[in-house]
Amino acid sequence: MDNELKIKMYSLTVDCKDPYELAKFYAALLKWEIPFHDEEWACVGAPGTAQGAYPGIMFQRNPEYQAPVWPEEPGAQQQMAHLDFAVNDLEEAVQYALHCGAAIVDAQFSEDWRVMLDPAGHPFCLCQMKSVIESPHFALL
Repeated sequence: MDNELKIKMYSLTVDCKDPYELAKFYAALLKWEIPFHDEEWACVGAPGTAQGAYPGIMFQRNPEYQAPVWPEEPGAQQQMAHLDFAVNDLEEAVQYALHCGAAIVDAQFSEDWRVMLDPAGHPFCLCQMKSVIESPHFALL
């Protein structure tokens, strides 16, 4: 019997007021699936993968959730984390994200990525990484 401790990433969990609505946004953005949702939780995962077999993004209902301010401002709600997504065409990805319901922020600090906000106000970045995406070692869908 194998008693070795095993720890695997299951998901990143994001607070929001409406888990299913936010899951629909990320499912559209990533072309992923929503394997389950209820009033309190929703999950998105890569197509064709069993829930838990591949890391996903979970959305947890928090009625007290307040969107962070970006860029940071003293005394305002701060972000605790953000998601970075590798893209092969930055401008096309920005337009697609806008179509899915994202917003682009006014303050940008690089030509190689764009800071966006999801519909709940969480910042995320679209990062120009064509060489990474085209690498045979890049496993994420």
